Formats: sequence, C-alpha cells, structure tokens
Amino acid sequence: MKAYIKPVGYRLTILSILLLFIGSGCSLTRRLQGNESLVRKINIKGVDKEFTDAALLYVDKGQQPNNVINLQFYYLFSKNGKRDIGEPPAILDSGLVEFSRVQIERFLQNKGYLKAKVTDSIEIKKKKATLNFTAVEGPMFRIRKIQDSIADKTVRNLYRVNRPRFSHVQPGGRFDMDSLAYDRDEFYLIMKRNGFYDFYRQYVNYQYDSTFRSSVVDLKMIIDNPVGRPFHPVYRINNTLITISKSNGRNEGKADTIQVDTQFRFVDYSGRFKPHSVTNYVFQKKSDFYDVDKQTLTTSRLSELNVFRNVPNPTYIKLPDSTNRLDTRIDITPLKHFSDRVEGEFLFAGGKFGYNLGNTFTDRNLFRNAAILQIKTNWSVLFDNNNNSISKAAILNQDLRIGANLVYPRLIVPFVTLPIFGKYAVPHTTFSSNYQLFYQKGLVSRESFTNSITYDFFETSHKLHTFTPISFEFSKGTIDPVAQVELLKKDLFAYSYLIGRTIFTIGSQYSYQLNTDRLNSYGNFTYFRGSIDAGGNTLDLLSNAFNTKRDAAGKRTIFGYPFAQYTKLEVDLRIYKSLGGERQFIFRLNPGIGLPYGNCDDQHWIFEKEFYTGGANDMRAWLPRTLGPGKFNRAEFYGPPTPGNDSLRTRLKYLDQFGEVKIIANAEYRYKLADNFFGAKLKGAFFIDAGNVWRLHPQPNEKDAEFRLNNILPSTAIDIGTGFRFDLAFFVFRLDAALKFRDPQFSGSNSWVLVKNFSELFKSGAFKANYKATNSGDSYNFMQLNFGVGMPF
Repeated sequence: MKAYIKPVGYRLTILSILLLFIGSGCSLTRRLQGNESLVRKINIKGVDKEFTDAALLYVDKGQQPNNVINLQFYYLFSKNGKRDIGEPPAILDSGLVEFSRVQIERFLQNKGYLKAKVTDSIEIKKKKATLNFTAVEGPMFRIRKIQDSIADKTVRNLYRVNRPRFSHVQPGGRFDMDSLAYDRDEFYLIMKRNGFYDFYRQYVNYQYDSTFRSSVVDLKMIIDNPVGRPFHPVYRINNTLITISKSNGRNEGKADTIQVDTQFRFVDYSGRFKPHSVTNYVFQKKSDFYDVDKQTLTTSRLSELNVFRNVPNPTYIKLPDSTNRLDTRIDITPLKHFSDRVEGEFLFAGGKFGYNLGNTFTDRNLFRNAAILQIKTNWSVLFDNNNNSISKAAILNQDLRIGANLVYPRLIVPFVTLPIFGKYAVPHTTFSSNYQLFYQKGLVSRESFTNSITYDFFETSHKLHTFTPISFEFSKGTIDPVAQVELLKKDLFAYSYLIGRTIFTIGSQYSYQLNTDRLNSYGNFTYFRGSIDAGGNTLDLLSNAFNTKRDAAGKRTIFGYPFAQYTKLEVDLRIYKSLGGERQFIFRLNPGIGLPYGNCDDQHWIFEKEFYTGGANDMRAWLPRTLGPGKFNRAEFYGPPTPGNDSLRTRLKYLDQFGEVKIIANAEYRYKLADNFFGAKLKGAFFIDAGNVWRLHPQPNEKDAEFRLNNILPSTAIDIGTGFRFDLAFFVFRLDAALKFRDPQFSGSNSWVLVKNFSELFKSGAFKANYKATNSGDSYNFMQLNFGVGMPF
C-alpha cells in the first residue's frame, strides 16, 4: 500500500490569492541556506491500508510538509520579528527522519506486526525534499489465549464480571498494544469508581509469549497487590471541608464558618454564599464509596454554576486510622460579584448607517444562593445616509430593548420539592421580563411586554429540554395617522391590523434539542432542535365560558382587549459530516409555520410572531427583513414611483416582507487555512443558502406570495458565498461575503440575477439603473458582507 501527503492546494479565497502573489511570498524555497531543503512530500509504502493514515502521524512534526498558507504567513510576518505567526518551514533534518523511521516501525509492531522493519530514503530536487518510508510488515500476530493472574479475590471478581463489557482484547484477535493500553485504562476507571482510591495503572501488567508459533501470542494479564499488603483497600467518604476564598483568591479576614451537618463544614471568606448553593452539587456523600466519576461530576457542576472562577478537583486526605476513610477538601475561588459589559457595533447597509449599543449588568450571586441576575439594554438606530445627519429627523427606525433575567441553578416548582438534577448538567429556572419599543419613521410605534418562567434540564448529556409553562405577552401599536390613510387607500388592511392593533396572549413554549454539546466538535452527528409555541387556548376557554364581548372585527376580548390564538412550529435539523482533520461539511434544514386559528387569523394575530428571513444566519446575501414573501416585488406591489407610493413604500420598508411559513436550507464546507494568524486559527468556508418565507393564504395585490407546492421552487431564493472564521478558542469572529444567485422577485430567467447580470457585479449597468428607477432610488446590491460573532449555525 502507498500513502502520501501532497502540498496543500491553493484555496480559492481572496486572502490566499493575495498572500501567494505578494512580493515577500512568491517562492516556497526562498530564504533557505545553501544546503537546506524544504520537506514537501512524504511517501509511505508497504503499510496495510487500515494503518496508513495513522502511520503518517508518526512522522516528526518538524518534518511534516507545510500548509502553504501557514508558510506564507510566516514568511510575510517573520521579517518584522513576529515569528509566532504562521508556521516555520519544515527544513529537512536527517536525524528527525531517522527518528520518524523508528517511530513508524514501533507503531507497526504495536499493531501486531512484531517483526516489522522500516527503511527510509530521501529524494531532493530543486531544494524540495521527498521522504520515503518503506515497511516490510511481516506476519500479523494474533492472540491464541488469554489468562489473568490477580491475587486480590475482590479485584479478580470485579475484573471478570466487567471484562466482557470493556475489553478490546479477545482470543483470535490481532495482538495490539494500543488495545492492551485501552483495557488497562478502562479497568483503572472501574476500580476508581468502586472505592479503590489508591489503585494505579502501574498495578496492571501484561506478559506475552510469541515463541509458540511464528504468528501467535499467548497473553497473561497480571494485577499485583500493593507492596506489603495482601489486598487493595476500599475507601469511603468521611467529612468534607468547603472553603470559598475572596474573588482575588486570598483567604484573609473573618470567614463565615458553618457546620452544616455531620459531613459538611463550610468556610466562606467572601461572605457571599449560603452553604446549600455548594453542597447541593457535591455528589460524594458521607459513607459512600469513593467514586472518581462523582468527583469529576462535582467539579463540573460547580463550574457550570457560572459564579466561580476556579473550581479544582476535590482533594482527599486519608484518615490516620485503619478505617480506610477519606476526608474531602474543596477550595473554590468565586468570580467578581458584579460585572458590567458594554458592546457596540456600527451598521452600514444599502446606503443607510446606524449603530447598535448594548449593556449587560450581571449580579452573579443574588440572594447568596448562586442565582444570577442579568439586566440587559440594547438600543439600535438606523439613519438615512442621504440626509448626512444623525439628528432625530434623520432616524429611519430605532429599537429599544430592556430585559431582566433571574436564573436559579435548580428547578423551582410551586408546592413541590424536586431533587437536585445534575447528573448531566445544572438545571435552571429562569424568570424573565422584557420590554421592547420599536419605532419606524412615519409609520408606527410598537411597544411589547413579555413575562415568562422557563425551565431547562438535560435528560442525558445530549438531550436538552426547555419548557416555558407560562408566557404573558402584551403588544400595542400606534400608527401614524397619515400612514393609516395611505394603508387603507391601498387596501392594506393586513398591515394596518398587524402593526397597529393592541393584543395580548398567554401561552406556553417547549423545545427539544439533540446533540447541542457536540456543535463545536468535528465528528459525524445530527443536531436537532424542535420547538412549539402555543397561545390563547386558555383565554379562549375563559372568554367562551363568560361570553365576553367582541371587538369591531368580531374577535373575543378579555378585559376589553382581543387575544391571539395560535400554534407556531419550527425545526432546525443539521447533519455534520467530518471530512478529516478540521474539515467539515454541514447541511441544515430550517422550516417553520405559524397557524393562527380560533380567535385569530393571519390578518389579526401577533406581528412579532411572523417569520422573516435574510441576515447573517440564514439567507446571507440579503439584509434582514428584505426577502419574500414568495415572489413579492416591492416595485410591482406599490406601482410606479409617485409621491404617495414612495411615501408608503418608504414607511413599510423592513416591515412588509414577512410570512407565516418559512423554509431555509444551507450547505457549508468548512476548512482550516492557518494554525496561527495573530493568535487565532484562521478558517475558511464555502456556502450556499436557499429559501424564503411565504404567506399562509393568498393576499390582495401580492402576486405568488402565498405558500403553495407549485410555488415553492419558483419563489426560492439562492445565494452563494465564502468567508473567514477567526477562531480564538473561547469565541469566533466571522466575516462572510455572499452573492445573490437567484432572486425570486424577478420572473423567469431574470431571477438568475448573478448569471444574467454578472457584468454588473462590481459596476453599474442597465439592470441596476432600471432597478433604481423602479424602486424609488434604492440600489441593487449583488454582494452582502456579514460580520458576526460565533458560527452562523
């Protein structure tokens, strides 16, 4: 068999093209000294196909061919003294080649080819070196029989009972040293889970005899007793001391000292915590056998409370008597009690500009029981760039949000005492209250209040449930009188009712997520999130029972206000496929539907419950709220530009493109470009997005805006693009450039805008001029740049 590493191909991205042609990076072999060569290829021959990829990893890292982009970064920046950027050249070193040969040979021997031999050779051409490793594997040795020799009867019984469940070593199987190491580690953990605190891996040894036949091994597993003792002792938990320092890590001043019960002694130098906020998540109780899993569980759950900065593993002290008991000590450093974070960004889109300011205040230990209070404010404003002003008169729209969340690290249910669920994660109860004020110039001012109680808990490490049993929502809209007249003249009753009415509802939400914990991994898995939002049913029963009054539209009211009755469903399904290394392909399908019924219809339900699309996380070539519904065309809908039409068109911009049905599909290929780009991993992506929103029923004057099976494909938008991700480990910056490929607002072949009008991608022409004339001066942009924090999905 033969395996090889080729030089990394040139990625078709703007950054890679620029770097490959700048003056300081045109040659892979420049700056090499007289007799130096650059390693550019590795060939491995004679290795079984099953092990070829693994064998390549045993070549010393310094002799692995460079990633082209990493090398160019190094050459570009190292001249300025920044040698920690990129990847230094892999200079041929004969000593490291010999070391690699020995490592490959040992690897094959460990895989059962006990007589394997590996030779090496080097080919150099034009200062580029190719390393050749040739293996003669010989026979593969298999296991003939397996025995054990365990002096401690308790340990022997534990091993024999559990061995069928964990062992990778079986008679007739390949003699594999990695499998032996795996078995040793697995049984070590079994011992640690069953009270054997003093047990070490070194007690487990293997003897093998390969002289019986040329390709057969007899194996014996031996577990020794501790020196000077006839057995392995089993330990139980005794007392537990919990010490909380101040946020600076110091234990100074007077401490709150409490003897909680016969097990826990609580010493708090910070004076901020009640004992149960910590003891609830100590899973090793007095008289229990020592269990390494419960030790890890304790550390993990205390860390997940998000109120402690440092939670090391508990330490244990053996009692000096012969009772085999362990005293436990847990030392914790809390985070600062209060924090305040200010965030901001500048917005520029379609000739408009604005800003988004946010502030988050956090109290990390409200009521001294690890409850977290967060008060968030966010204010975004969009100005008309044509006015060259940031005065109040130039504001197109603004959005003010104020919210408070109180999060308890447990499930709080009235009249019921629930146990502490923490095997898979810390459960939470969240009390939330939010206020939003949205203003659209010359159209509407809308206020909404939302109050809810939400529970979240993990059924397993991969299954998350989120349940909101009660959510109270109240919305009130005030339409500009002039705009109201224009809306009614155009028979736009839906917009008038949706954005101008006062309405409320009481509802419930539930969502289920699968594999949320795997989203940052590179394995093969499927992520699923399904949610249901239902409201108004209880209010409908009450209104019917008490025969409450109806409003002018014939809708039932409670306390004089109409209420919404609906069900909203949404699914987010993603398939993650690993392509080796840090390469990954993701396919995503995100459908949703809102079904108003009973006391509600699609003309009268809650405006905030509608679906929108466009933006950095779905259809990336469109701005938010600027796609659909269906084949909706704003120029055709409002007619030829006139003073009246232009006024209404401007007023409804960013509000008139919504729907009760949504289908979004995304496909994205992600790959690594460079390991070190100013301290971050530089990654790239190619993507394609497709989808739209649709109205549930036909609408007056809106051509092909409703959801029909024969209207799905003709009204589906498509974009393509590429982007960069700057991975700093704790968060990711993202920059994407997306191109409109198919725009359903245009008919027939004209919808394939990128193909039809490619010549106008970066310049003006007949297509853009016509669009500007028929859309009241709005320009058509093929490309949209999106900057964000975190992955798009």
